[in-house]
Amino acid sequence: MGYQHKPFDTELLSEAQLWKLTAPLRTYFSPKFYGLDKLDPNKPTLLVGNHTIYGVVDVPVFLAQIYRERGVLVRALADHQHYDIPLWRNMLDKTGGVEGTRENCSELMKLGEHILVFPGGAREVSKRKGEQYQLTWKRRTGFCSMAIQHGYNILPFAAVGPDDMYDILLDADDIVQSPLGKLLKRTGLLERKGLLRGGDIIMPITRGLGLTSLPRPERFYFAIGDEIDVSELKGSENDQDVLFELRDKVAFSIQDLIGELLSIRENDVDKGILRRILTRL
Repeated sequence: MGYQHKPFDTELLSEAQLWKLTAPLRTYFSPKFYGLDKLDPNKPTLLVGNHTIYGVVDVPVFLAQIYRERGVLVRALADHQHYDIPLWRNMLDKTGGVEGTRENCSELMKLGEHILVFPGGAREVSKRKGEQYQLTWKRRTGFCSMAIQHGYNILPFAAVGPDDMYDILLDADDIVQSPLGKLLKRTGLLERKGLLRGGDIIMPITRGLGLTSLPRPERFYFAIGDEIDVSELKGSENDQDVLFELRDKVAFSIQDLIGELLSIRENDVDKGILRRILTRL
């Protein structure tokens, strides 16, 4: 039968446990946070943001800080392929992660949980050259439909810093055009459902600190924006015009937050000499 994921049967980590688990990341990346007070612990919302390269370093830091400051363990919707990896999938479960299906999202909303989603999914973490801090959402509107259906207002958020941890040497487009990519095409593996998705989720080959794969200690900056009310859209969860209008509104809010964080970073004089030196290597 294979692995049977049961997303709501796992005992979740306590705030203290998650804080301790993410302590090395906080030490290394020295994050700053803005607007976390906009998350109301008593009003479940859908947090929607930009996914950064590889997508697994900044999210735990963000969730741990929310848990500590606001007392809420936000449930993150994760790509299906995470649950093909033993041990890693168990850690995701314990930290509040849930496989990103409409059924699971609906169940979380019925339970009144705070939920986090990245509409760009695996494609957005599989960065191409020049895609830092870009939203790659294609035509996805499912998160808007779920929010309207269940009366969940949307909190846009953004992260800046992680996309600068690495330089991309080869991206998916380069790899698809390489001899390896041509072999994958001939064997059919490139288009195989749930595997490489036509090359969409081929991870880039990168360089980090110096000539190593260790990420540069770029400071992380996170911000939560103003809540987007969906109450007036009740009953429109299947109206594509409404969904795309809401989707664009959320995307514009996230892009504005990214711009604000980039400006904050540009003027940040509190990085420390060692961090400034290392991030230039």
